[in-house]
Amino acid sequence: MNKIVDKLEAWKDIFIKNIPNIAIAIVVLFIAYFASRGMNSLVNRTLGKRIKQKSVRDLVSRFAAAITILVGLYLAMTVLKFDDTLKTIVSAAGVSGIVIGLALQGTLSNTISGVVLSFRKNLNIGNWVETSGFSGEVIDINLNYFVMKEADNNMVIIPNKTILESPFKNYSLTTKMRIAITCGVEYGADLEKVEKLTKETINTNFNQDEIGKNVEFYYTEFGDSSINFLCRFWVDSENALEKLKAKSKAIIEIKKAFDEADINIPFPMRTLEFVPNNNLNISK
Repeated sequence: MNKIVDKLEAWKDIFIKNIPNIAIAIVVLFIAYFASRGMNSLVNRTLGKRIKQKSVRDLVSRFAAAITILVGLYLAMTVLKFDDTLKTIVSAAGVSGIVIGLALQGTLSNTISGVVLSFRKNLNIGNWVETSGFSGEVIDINLNYFVMKEADNNMVIIPNKTILESPFKNYSLTTKMRIAITCGVEYGADLEKVEKLTKETINTNFNQDEIGKNVEFYYTEFGDSSINFLCRFWVDSENALEKLKAKSKAIIEIKKAFDEADINIPFPMRTLEFVPNNNLNISK
């Protein structure tokens, strides 16, 4: 009983002796707490100008707040002279962090990739992109996955790591797209007239002067049933859907123009030829 009393008396003396240090440590912890809240708000407001994803902003701001708390805790334990205890905690945390990191390697990889994607200037919410065999509008860049809405209104969810490691095409980075149309005309057609009519049709429906580009027209080959050509022109577009609509409109207008000018777009046909010796020859 005497030993217990002596031990309690010793603890009381140590406590009384360290009251100033304890007071300072408590003040440091309070300051760290309010500083962490201020840091959270500050980082959130700062990132709000660059990152649209709320989940990513929250992650980064909470991480900054946690760092502030840890700094305050370190200073408080230093004031209380708990250096040895602090070293033990840091060592245990390091080992635990390695184990947890290995166990959650895939999840952490996607989370880090999500943060990296959020800071990319060439990939933002609302862009029309094509990657990993999918094409659509970017709806969300979350902490773990990338959400894309295709033209058929289906949602595609892709892990952030896949997006970061794969090449992608962003249609929204440019305001102009070039459309290529291939077609063919009959061998008896006036080729110069076909070229002139095609260019006039494109210029009428897609003003190339405003875009600052010219319509390109090239004959490419003598086909089995037609002389084929390639026509390329520019449109104001920021996504693949607008490009598809423009291409569809161009095909309709070219067909109308050819019909009015009696220019045929031939298709493969089979001709039966009867000769005097009653033998039947079949030719294409």
